Amino acid sequence: MSNLQNKNIIVTGASGGIGNSIVKKLYENGANILASGTKIEKLEELKSKFEKVKLLKFDISQVEKIEEFIENATKELGGSLDCIINNAGITKDNLAIRMNLEEWKKVLDINLTSTFLISKFAIKKMLKNKSGKIINITSVVGHTGNVGQANYTASKAGIIAMSKSLAIEYAKKNVNINCISPGFIKTAMTDKIDDKFKEAIISKIPSGRLGEPEDIANAVLFLASNQSDYINGETLHVNGGMYMA
Repeated sequence: MSNLQNKNIIVTGASGGIGNSIVKKLYENGANILASGTKIEKLEELKSKFEKVKLLKFDISQVEKIEEFIENATKELGGSLDCIINNAGITKDNLAIRMNLEEWKKVLDINLTSTFLISKFAIKKMLKNKSGKIINITSVVGHTGNVGQANYTASKAGIIAMSKSLAIEYAKKNVNINCISPGFIKTAMTDKIDDKFKEAIISKIPSGRLGEPEDIANAVLFLASNQSDYINGETLHVNGGMYMA
């Protein structure tokens, strides 16, 4: 069993379905957690369930404040950082010929650039500890492509390549950087998908069902634990067999 006792962990995008599940799983395994997101009411709901979780509202699009965010979050956790889960991200879907520059830039800026900056400043903290783990949540469509998501798929594929480069740079410093690539997971977002389209998606999944947020949380738990110490620069696919690397 994974034990995260006394591990200080930041979870971004904690107010969503997958983020909630990640916080729950890590909390149940003894971690000290700082949950971050933009929806304070959702974060407070989280705290009502897990009272020891610390909260810090932050919009990762504020790139000029990311270093300050990492500094403040680390202080809230007691001054050290063992792990960060980069789960926050957005979509701005449109067919390529209709996609404007703002739709392209906003998704790349938030999903890729902000994830890089968060990782950069987290690594600086981890180097002081002489260890650390970064887990970046990507997506199956970063490997397969998807209609209407040229910006989103580019951002997620970029995170994967970036994570490999960071892993190479800091492996000897005992800092592990890995990705988790979810397939289609049951969330508020997938609940809005038309039933016929949802059936079409499920027909392409060998497991014959959508994943649960807990499936992603279980993968996060493994990569955050000491059981994954010799895994670096990898992408763990959690998609029911929809895509096999």
